[in-house]
Amino acid sequence: MTLEGLLEPTVIFFGLTNFLAMFQIMINKILQNLINTEEVMSFIDDIIVKTKEKKRYNKVVEEVVKRLVEND
Repeated sequence: MTLEGLLEPTVIFFGLTNFLAMFQIMINKILQNLINTEEVMSFIDDIIVKTKEKKRYNKVVEEVVKRLVEND
């Protein structure tokens, strides 16, 4: 927070060009088969899980977290 409001950079610091695109590609590869079943959607650092059954929801969330932990 600054006196002028929130600081929202329009470029990534330290010369990391295309970082967000590469991060999105990495997340898509990690969650590929879950995304293909339409149970998981991802956009940058937001991951949405949607299922019809609560039991299945918990299993999918566990799988997403497991994969994220395995891939740091």
